[in-house]
Amino acid sequence: MEVAGRGILFPLREAGEIFAMAPLVPVPHTHRWFMGVANLRGHLHGVVDLAGFLGIKMAEASPTQAQQLVGFNQSLDLNCVLMVDRLAGLRGEEQLTREADDGQPRPTFAGARYRDAAGRVWQELSLAALAGDEIFLRIVG
Repeated sequence: MEVAGRGILFPLREAGEIFAMAPLVPVPHTHRWFMGVANLRGHLHGVVDLAGFLGIKMAEASPTQAQQLVGFNQSLDLNCVLMVDRLAGLRGEEQLTREADDGQPRPTFAGARYRDAAGRVWQELSLAALAGDEIFLRIVG
């Protein structure tokens, strides 16, 4: 995925369905990164602006049709989707080189960093850990 110009990797076993951008119904008194709820295939899902949640959003903007919504795997039991800027395709371990840990503190859902053959850095995010993160689950601002 691409989020605010950065490469983000989700473990395939933790990701769910990918949806086109859908109409959103705002929810009052929530954090700015909680965009609202959307009806996706007849079920209400919370919509989280991943760039906003991660604190890497470049500018305030309204959601666009080019953005995609990535769901959590059903096994994680979370009716939530993450708004990302662009799908960047699948990456396999053979295409990436793991970067050395820089020793900086990171949230529990931030996994390893990788570099591809073109030199682009990709940050792995664990959706399972994110689904259990207290800050992520506390949408009221």
